[in-house]
Amino acid sequence: MDKEMILWAIVFGASVLLETASMQLISIWFAAGALAAFIVSFFQPFGVQIAVFIAVTGIMLIATRPLVKKLRKPAVPTNHELDLGENAVVIEDINSAEGTGRVRLKGVDWSAVSADGRNFKTGETVTVLKVSGACLTVGIRKESIESDKIHAK
Repeated sequence: MDKEMILWAIVFGASVLLETASMQLISIWFAAGALAAFIVSFFQPFGVQIAVFIAVTGIMLIATRPLVKKLRKPAVPTNHELDLGENAVVIEDINSAEGTGRVRLKGVDWSAVSADGRNFKTGETVTVLKVSGACLTVGIRKESIESDKIHAK
């Protein structure tokens, strides 16, 4: 076996292994190109083998792209992502110095900390800025900022 045949066999094997491991359709095109280059390596010089590898890989990529786009599903946001930007009501004073505080968001009680070190009193409405496990990082309510700007004018 020539060195080129061994090279294409290795590229093919590595591409198939990578594809099997990832199942993301990221290297299957390289496997097809490597297989074509391996076949061409029996009767063509290395430069032609490279050209065949690039051409077959490119053609496979272009030909299967519409299929891959159909197979990919859009990411569905998790509950944690859906809570960002939502308003919650403080049910236990949020005190940054003491590290205490609780809020109620959509009927569920959460531990809460202030994003900027401000303290919030029970009954105030805050906005969820970050979710870390069972703790929400909250900040000043968006509507409060807007109304403060309007009243300041």
